[in-house]
Amino acid sequence: MKNSKRIRNKKLPFGLGGYKGRQKAIRSLIIRPGLRTIENKYKDKDYLVELKTNEFTSVCPKTGLPDFAEIIVQYKPERYLVEEKSLKLYLNAYRNLPVFQEHATNKIMENFVKTVRPRWVKIVTLWHQRGGISAKVEAEYP
Repeated sequence: MKNSKRIRNKKLPFGLGGYKGRQKAIRSLIIRPGLRTIENKYKDKDYLVELKTNEFTSVCPKTGLPDFAEIIVQYKPERYLVEEKSLKLYLNAYRNLPVFQEHATNKIMENFVKTVRPRWVKIVTLWHQRGGISAKVEAEYP
């Protein structure tokens, strides 16, 4: 094999290059379009809103393969309600985003709390099985 070249995996977006640095900027990442709110006309009431979707997708930053999840958002509103169409568009923005499952869940939580400012919120992501392993990630505020 005198003419063969050794192939190296340098800074490829996906592949065998390891995990280090792949989510370096996730906390400062701005997801567009953002969430929007509407005024809660029953802010004096203590009630629970539950929103679900089974259409969430993102991309594994290690392999480049799609990740699929069901997302459940439960929250007790204060002054604002999340505008549901904006939530759908916001979640669709993750479709081509390379993000780890745990980071996606926490990023959604951060943005939800920052925009909607609920009394309480819990976000559960149920990730479909890949490689024989499924994952459930829960984030709660406060």
